[in-house]
Amino acid sequence: MSMDCALLLSWMGGKFCVPGTYLNIWLILCLFPRACVSNPSKPNFLLILADDLGIGDLGCYGNDTIRTPNIDGLAKDGVRLTQHIAAAAVCTPSRAAFLTGRYPIRSGMASSTERQVLFWNGASGGLPPNETTFARILHQQGYSTALVGKWHMGVNCKTRHDHCHHPLNHGFDHFYGMAFTLLNECQGSDDPELAKSLQDTYWFYTQMIILAVFTLVVGKLTNLFPVKWKIIICLAICGLLHFISWFSSYGFTKYWNCILMRNHDITEQPMNLQKTTSNMLKEAVAFIERNKHRPFLLFVSLLHVHTPLVTTEKFQGRSRHGLYGDNVEEMDWMVGRLLDVIDKENLKNTTFIYFASDHGGFLEAHRGNSQLGGWNGIYKGGKGMGGWEGGIRVPGIVRWPGVLPAGTVIDEPTSLMDIYPTVVQLAGGTVPQDRAMDGHTLLPLLQGTEQHSRHEFLFHYCGVFLHAVRWHQKHMWRNSYQDQYISQKLRIPTSGNSRKFRRVPYCQEIYEETSYNKKESNLHSCITGENVFCKNTTPMAGS
Repeated sequence: MSMDCALLLSWMGGKFCVPGTYLNIWLILCLFPRACVSNPSKPNFLLILADDLGIGDLGCYGNDTIRTPNIDGLAKDGVRLTQHIAAAAVCTPSRAAFLTGRYPIRSGMASSTERQVLFWNGASGGLPPNETTFARILHQQGYSTALVGKWHMGVNCKTRHDHCHHPLNHGFDHFYGMAFTLLNECQGSDDPELAKSLQDTYWFYTQMIILAVFTLVVGKLTNLFPVKWKIIICLAICGLLHFISWFSSYGFTKYWNCILMRNHDITEQPMNLQKTTSNMLKEAVAFIERNKHRPFLLFVSLLHVHTPLVTTEKFQGRSRHGLYGDNVEEMDWMVGRLLDVIDKENLKNTTFIYFASDHGGFLEAHRGNSQLGGWNGIYKGGKGMGGWEGGIRVPGIVRWPGVLPAGTVIDEPTSLMDIYPTVVQLAGGTVPQDRAMDGHTLLPLLQGTEQHSRHEFLFHYCGVFLHAVRWHQKHMWRNSYQDQYISQKLRIPTSGNSRKFRRVPYCQEIYEETSYNKKESNLHSCITGENVFCKNTTPMAGS
């Protein structure tokens, strides 16, 4: 019998003279499991999304060298998804799909250029205001909603304060975290990843202008060129401006992109990375404690395990896999702290908890001989590699004691987009009927009332280009991959400028420097196999 029912009976028996018939009815209602259930009709939601975490980095997915006891315990007490698929192999489109339940190509969050994610905090792009996130629906259902951590889906549209893409404009009541994403520049690293091309451009033009000014001055002094001093001075000023831009770019990225926000206000610029982990954890814990008596949605979008792998001193050197392993173990500790708070506030049986990663591990991340990216297990490919399995197959764990069977493993293809209709259904809401929705509720699979995925097809894009398709035919899944031809002359270096060596794996672009003619260069080589077939890749328009 629940505490509420016991108190009710005590109150009725002590304050009023209740006829035996009515007392018996109350006893039956309270003892009947559906009358005073431990799980309310509207559960709380704690959604935890890691950044760049490989499926092979967790103990519950086969890793026996990195310690992740808290996440492993979550899987033991809940349901583990072994074919959980992200909608994109990079951050921005994958997160847009997660929040909207729609392929990013439908919402305009898929790019047709080599830049597959938002590259600047001040960019005008972002999640369109007319997209309906699950946070907005839950807000309408009376939930208190919060996002703590990474956003990376834009801030402003036309002016620096319109905040049209801001989380608070997409259904969240509270936001604390990064509007952008972590960069090497945030740590003051000597290995910049975003400003490198900008610095190279400014330095190149600075050198060219200096050379031109020197040539004109020599020509003027020797009467070789009839050029006016005014032109030389203007050109010199132009060169000075380029030099200043080149010099300031080394600190520009850090101050412009590496900022921490609370709702609409900037609290740290640049952010103090050593305090970021504790600050975000405190914010998440405080939100749970404030809203323990009302239904809440807390989306914890972790900065772990994205480069530059900001790790507190407590966890540095603890793992067998360098800084990356340390960062994974710290992430697991953070998850454990959140679970402890849920238990402490007696919310365990009333909270739907979900853990996943936005996409696969970043194979190319390294510094010198140190690997800074994750491990995707047996799966080929990684972050940014279109439809390759290692870039889109991610961990997926769901726990709701008393409702979902503990220790269950589901080997059916599911998607991050499925969380949208699942959460909305449990909250008593309705998914939008005025647009195409690509996610399917996971409840039948999670509860065991259905044995097979509702997805007939799953499409995997590289930007706006269809890269692979999964086809569900009866009890068999088929993958159709489309690899674009790459010349043997092209090499993927293992060190140097990240923007240069990322270009190939990010979109597997077709290069014209081949011995094939133009028509043939548009063909794609097929991965041959028993259950694999190939078709031409064509861009798809959004809907």
